[in-house]
Amino acid sequence: MSGSQITSPSLDARRRRALFRSWHRGMREMDILMGRFADAQLAELSDAELGDFEALMEAPDRDIFGWLTGEVDIPPAYDTPVFRKILAFHTHAGPIEL
Repeated sequence: MSGSQITSPSLDARRRRALFRSWHRGMREMDILMGRFADAQLAELSDAELGDFEALMEAPDRDIFGWLTGEVDIPPAYDTPVFRKILAFHTHAGPIEL
């Protein structure tokens, strides 16, 4: 897996930065979780949602991973509609194809 599957020239500068940061988290698992969501949804996020996404990316990888896996309760500051979109995006009823 080499990272983003979308072309960044189709995005504005703010979304390009968010896309890059999504695929360069530090933990490979978080690259995949955040990067795939960004590939699929970043262009459609409103400015307010993008702000929530950017704020979420400031949280440590281990915290976000714990929230996404349900191991740790989501703090109210991060329990936003965007976080719920990310959670729904990664909820699967069947096997995940890589």
